[in-house]
Order: sequence, then C-alpha cells, then structure tokens
Amino acid sequence: MNKFVGKVTIWEVLIWIILIAVFAFTVFPIIFMMVASFMDAKQILAMPFTWIPSKEYFTSSDRTFFTNFYRAIMGNNNNPTFFRNLLNSLIIAVTDSVTTVFLASLCGYGLAKFKFKGRNFVFMAIMSTMMIPFEAIMIPLYMVVSGMKMINTYRGLIIPFMVSAFGVFQMRQYLLTFPSEYLDAARVDGLSEPKIYSHIVLPNSKPVIATLGILSFRNQWDNLLWPLLVAQSETMKTIPQYITKFSEEKMTDEGAMMACAFLASIPMFILFFTLSRYFLGGAAVYDSRKG
Repeated sequence: MNKFVGKVTIWEVLIWIILIAVFAFTVFPIIFMMVASFMDAKQILAMPFTWIPSKEYFTSSDRTFFTNFYRAIMGNNNNPTFFRNLLNSLIIAVTDSVTTVFLASLCGYGLAKFKFKGRNFVFMAIMSTMMIPFEAIMIPLYMVVSGMKMINTYRGLIIPFMVSAFGVFQMRQYLLTFPSEYLDAARVDGLSEPKIYSHIVLPNSKPVIATLGILSFRNQWDNLLWPLLVAQSETMKTIPQYITKFSEEKMTDEGAMMACAFLASIPMFILFFTLSRYFLGGAAVYDSRKG
C-alpha cells in the first residue's frame, strides 16, 4: 500500500488514527474523573453528558464547589482517615520505589558488567520468579510476615516488595548497552567500584531509573490485595483501601467517589510530570556521550 494522500502515505494515516484512538481511550477516563468530581450524581448520570457543571450547581445553597471533595476527605460518619491513609501509601510507595531502584541497579550492574561463573544461571533464576503469580505465594508470605510479628506494621507492607525481578531485568538490559570502556577508564584512573557505580553508572541511568521508579511507585500505590491482609487497623490502611470502603458505603454518591479517586491520583500525576523528561528521552543519553 504505497498510495499517497498528498504527501502522506495511507499507512501514516492509519497509524495516526490508531494513535488518536489509543490516546482517546486512555485519556478520556481521566478527564471524565476530573470533570465528574465537581458534579452531583444527577449531572453525572444525565444523558447526554455535559462536560461543564450547570450554573445551578455553583449557586445551589445545599451544594458548594468543593462539597464532593469535602465528603471524600471526611469519609463516612465524618471520621477522616483520608490523609492518614494517603500518608501510609506515600511512605510505602516511596520506600519501595527507592529500595527497588537501588537493589535492582546494583544487581543489574553486576549481571551486566561483571563476568563470573554462573552469571547466566543467576539471571535466569531471578527471571523465573516473574512466572510465579503473586496469588500463589501470598498465603506463605503472609505466614512468614505473621510469624515475624509484622502484621499491621510498615515493615510488613514494605519489605515483601523491596526487590523486583522485573527491575533487575530492566536495569541489566539497559546497562548492557553502556560502553564498558568508560568503566575500564575509570578503574585505570583509580576509582573504586562503589564510586564507579555512584558517579558513572547511576548518573547515566536516569532514563531507566525514572521509568523503574515510576512503575514501582505505581504498583505500590495501586496495591490493594496485600494491604487487605496486612493492614488491619484504620490508621495503617492505604489509600486503595480507603477508596474501596468509601465506594462501598457511598455507592449512590458518584460525585464524591470521583472526587476521592481524583484526590488519590494527584501524587501519581505529580510524580509522572516530574520525572517524564528523564524516561521520555530514552537512550538519547548515550548518543551525546559517544559524540
């Protein structure tokens, strides 16, 4: 199919149509969530849907602009644990992201740049753990955590997810493309291995570190299954647990549910837009180095 539409091929047109469709299906739910968080249930369920809240919504005496957000924060029965649960999720997600990046980068660096007997076996053994679904090890893991008295603690929520096999794979594959000549030159100049790792490897791995950090943060931010087992008190629960409980008790209050989801999404938006310039750049870092 090499026919042209002006100067654009049909393939390019098809690709753009697919990209626009994917973009629409990806972004539309986010936009809907943001808009609906400022509406009441009647406006959200109205057909056709209006993307701007009606004038009555802003002038009504029984509904103010931020009523949905107020109810989302205050929770059920005016027992506000939203910020506490939000803080718990932040502590867990940030800690696991940092440890995952640190341990995965160390392991990936060793597997990519050091030659030792059994290196490929170690790598394949780590990769094989990715084939085991979490549900298969969840109960044994819970028994271990319970036996170590870590139920309803930050340790029980953080430690099981401090290492990621996918993170090791991602760091190893990225560092395989890093020129070993730079490392050899640093060793000749007398740099120790810790300094090579901290001064050369890490600064040149910002794209993959940002990507791995965002993915790790998102995985823990969205994690619901494990906290349901470990976090038992209201003060130790995470934001997904808060949203789940809030939605169950406010099923007919769609506006408040959307506001709750929107508030819980803000940290992810901030993290993404803060680190996007690193991982969107991709492998262009090395082109500038080689030049």
